[in-house]
Amino acid sequence: MTAHPLTLDLAAIGGAFDLPGTFIAAERYGSGHINDTYAARFRHADVERRYILQRINPQVFRDAGAVMENVDRVLAHLRSKLANHPDAARRALTLVPTRNGERAFRDSDGATWRCYHFIGGASSHDILTRPDQARQAAAAFGAFQRQLLDLPGPRLRETLPDFHNTPRRLDALARAVADDRVGRARACGREIDFALARSTLAGELVKRHAAGLLPERITHNDTKLNNVLLDDVTGEGLCVIDLDTVMPGLALYDFGDMVRTAVSAAPEDADDLDAITVRMPFYAALVEGYLSSAGSFLTRDERACLALSGRLITYEIGLRFLTDHLQGDVYFQIHRPAHNLIRARAQFRLVEAIEARLDEMNALAKA
Repeated sequence: MTAHPLTLDLAAIGGAFDLPGTFIAAERYGSGHINDTYAARFRHADVERRYILQRINPQVFRDAGAVMENVDRVLAHLRSKLANHPDAARRALTLVPTRNGERAFRDSDGATWRCYHFIGGASSHDILTRPDQARQAAAAFGAFQRQLLDLPGPRLRETLPDFHNTPRRLDALARAVADDRVGRARACGREIDFALARSTLAGELVKRHAAGLLPERITHNDTKLNNVLLDDVTGEGLCVIDLDTVMPGLALYDFGDMVRTAVSAAPEDADDLDAITVRMPFYAALVEGYLSSAGSFLTRDERACLALSGRLITYEIGLRFLTDHLQGDVYFQIHRPAHNLIRARAQFRLVEAIEARLDEMNALAKA
């Protein structure tokens, strides 16, 4: 996927929002795969303030209005929960309306932009270096789920239907292999065989949900650990960000993606597959942190599937990377040749590493 052109008039886009002061500059910000994000600086009364300007990717989110409706409702509910908190402004994102009072702005190309207040004194981390970081991030995601248990109706919009329906992800891979639209399948035989050999794994969570064992929750659905801001001084998990995929889902989707992004010291696009291992102290910290905030509402069946969810979601993301590679890199942004294939290989190696420690992981979750 090609990034949005750098010739954007970011001053004009920033000027569409109800921001005080004069635009100074904006730079690309963060490491996300999907949206285009900029940190913009404005000066007002000799004080410089930062804001986040973000273009919603129209190839991924076809209904930006539904995305923004969900985001607005969720943030309003979180603010109501934090009404008496002395640090409320750093505990939940704050949308800046447009000068016309809208949630978002459409530019001359039809792209949808939104603006958030910048949360200072906090950072996201692509790779966690200490178990306490994993504990704090997991506690923040668990609290996020808990705070949304009583979100008033109607049901949130499904901005990406079947986002974590792993059997459908497997079907999509099979179609991509059959179509082979860019002639890459022959070189991916080992990865395709790995995916198909674990086809029964794909249905484990949706099957339990269909049987009534795993209840529907409001979930984040993209709980990479860099989607939590940690306080730069205390290390506390402050604020959950990147809310485009907040919608109905299973609590285990969120925990599984935390496992995927926290237990290995290697990045998700590591070339050195031997560097991909399971750091059990980090997994233990995830379980402890998540249960400290979500344990009060999780069912016995949800707790029993914590370790399974890490294996399954890692497998699912591997399927998605491999499918995108076979389709010509139409979803995830790539930064080098065969980037999505490299990502898929790394995910599948992590699946193997999780499988080797699954008994230990299950024991920790049940402790």
